[in-house]
Amino acid sequence: MELPSLKAERLYQKISTLVIALIKDGTFKQGQALPAERELAKQLGVGRSSVREALIALEIAGWVEIRTGTGVFVRQPDEVRIESALIDAEFSATDLLFARAVIEGEIAALAAKNGTEAQREDLARNIGMLEAQSVNNAAFLEEDKRFHLLISEMTGNAVLTEVMTVLWNKRYSPMFTHLETFYADEHIPVAMNADHRRIGEAILNRDARAAKNAMRAHLRNVHRRLFADAPDDVLPDNG
Repeated sequence: MELPSLKAERLYQKISTLVIALIKDGTFKQGQALPAERELAKQLGVGRSSVREALIALEIAGWVEIRTGTGVFVRQPDEVRIESALIDAEFSATDLLFARAVIEGEIAALAAKNGTEAQREDLARNIGMLEAQSVNNAAFLEEDKRFHLLISEMTGNAVLTEVMTVLWNKRYSPMFTHLETFYADEHIPVAMNADHRRIGEAILNRDARAAKNAMRAHLRNVHRRLFADAPDDVLPDNG
């Protein structure tokens, strides 16, 4: 007898699947506002960050509409674009930021030890270019990308640079970009550039431990911006 394969689901996927079932059985009716994130998290016994990711998945699929500052509303049945809400099933935004905190922390430490003088000069210039940006737009993202990739190049390890490129490109996933659209402040570069300055100064001072801790703190700050009430221990701490 051939048994059906079972598909592992992330918690946010299980939540979105449950919400779809409740929409289909009429518990949540079209045009109705879903309970607030905090209430959904309480009723389901899960964290708000998982609920937020579930709602983003449902928004991408067309099951709900997120109205910033108003709430999340059930869409008309003919607006559903994807029957399954298991959007971006390979990873969640929290998984991505966790992986980046683990890997980029070590990358920053190695960059502090191994970067050449020419690379240090490039990094100092890049920080200046970043600090000239105050709006979360394509120009800021391009300089932000250059910042993180340059640090990976400073390790002197081509594989780590390739890994960093893959991690960076995953931030363009539907899950991550929709989270930014609805929950990231337009002026987030101001706060992020304070982090970039601390990371850069630690690397330029050849302080590997401080560079690692500053990079991890930066990625925890990104997570806080996307998931305002998430606990601080979701991502790796300094060490």
